[in-house]
Amino acid sequence: QVQLVESGGGLVQAGGSLRLSCVANGDIFSKNHMGWYRQAPGKQRELVAAITTDSTTTYRDSVKGRFTISRTNANNTVFLQMNDLKPDDTGVYYCNGDRFWPSVLQIRLRSDSWAQGTQVTVSS
Repeated sequence: QVQLVESGGGLVQAGGSLRLSCVANGDIFSKNHMGWYRQAPGKQRELVAAITTDSTTTYRDSVKGRFTISRTNANNTVFLQMNDLKPDDTGVYYCNGDRFWPSVLQIRLRSDSWAQGTQVTVSS
C-alpha cells in the first residue's frame, strides 16, 4: 500500500496562490492514477483534479483554468498548483490514488488509505 504525505497548505487571501505537494512512499506510485481531493467543513469529500499514469488530467468545473495537477514519477510526487484562489476553495486537501481510474474519479478508495491532508484557507 502506498503511504502519502501532503504539504503546502496555508492561509491566503482571495486571488492568491498555493502549491500543494504529495509524496508517496512505495514502489507502486508510478502504476497509480492519482487525485487531489478536498473536504470543507460539513461537506462531503470531493474530487478536485486527477491525473493518470501517463499524465492525462481532469478537473472539476469550478477549478478549471485556475488549478493544475502534475506528477513526477521519478520523485513519487504529485502536485496541485492553485492560482486565483477563492473562499470556496477552503478545505482540507488530500491526495490519493489507485490503479483503477474509475476508483480515483468516483472516490472509491480504501478508507485506511487516506493521510492527514493539508489545510487550505482562503480569506475574502
